[in-house]
Amino acid sequence: MALRRHDIHAEIYFGQNDGTLMTLRQARAFPIHTVASGPTNSIRGASYLADVRDALVVDVGGTTTDIGILSKGFPRESSHAAEIGGVRTNFRMPDIISIGLGGGSIVTVGAGNSIRIGPESVGYELTRRALIFGGDTITVTDISVAKGLMHLGDSRRIRHLSAELVERAYTRYVGMVEDAIDRLKTQDDPIPVILVGGGAGLLPTRLRGASKVIRPVNADVANAAGVALAQVSGSVDTIVSLRHRDRESWLADAALMARAAAITAGAIPGTVEIIDLDTLPLAYMPGNAVRIRAKAVGSLKF
Repeated sequence: MALRRHDIHAEIYFGQNDGTLMTLRQARAFPIHTVASGPTNSIRGASYLADVRDALVVDVGGTTTDIGILSKGFPRESSHAAEIGGVRTNFRMPDIISIGLGGGSIVTVGAGNSIRIGPESVGYELTRRALIFGGDTITVTDISVAKGLMHLGDSRRIRHLSAELVERAYTRYVGMVEDAIDRLKTQDDPIPVILVGGGAGLLPTRLRGASKVIRPVNADVANAAGVALAQVSGSVDTIVSLRHRDRESWLADAALMARAAAITAGAIPGTVEIIDLDTLPLAYMPGNAVRIRAKAVGSLKF
């Protein structure tokens, strides 16, 4: 309706939670695949803006920070069952950790001068309630300005904050991100970290667990860049028996079907490539059964 009202005649595509696009027909059939598509768009955008295919992406917003793994240019899929509204599901979900930290997160000084960051946030009221904008609430943005990481509002309004308070609050919220990074990493060695989102400037360019920290140009619009540049995908997820056919022939068939599915969804045939092809033994099923998954992506045909 909105497109018709603006006289726009274009095919509709939606971002899905594996970092690719889906048609309107697919979205109607599997709306669950759009859940968590926001963070995955940011991960894809971070890969493009930083020109990096393997890294950890930290997407800092106004109320939350989403942290995920970029693997071969795409978001890593979670191997655990996802809970939605307290219900365990078996749907495909990206491997993402979300924490209650953003530019609008409220900094609370408790008993014994203890510091708490969020999860409460001033949200969209940041420019009215934060100290630097004449408000009366200490936010993470105020702390970052006091630390010299960002230059917003009127820094004279935060002169009354003690250096000790600023340092402790800063250490606390940076530690929250570093702890999340440590939870997502699958190796001891440091890995590259890409900072994106409107609140990317809240964090320093050195983080524990990071081999280097990249804050690319236009990091604040990584989400939009990710979905605008997203490719079309096609996938196959099936269970087969190896009793009468070998694994390699089944994999070849799955790859062909994934390519065909991507082309049907709108991908340019010459650009389609396989980005995921694997098998998972199913010991609880007869006939030497295995689960085969294949995914292909290609550039959108205009």
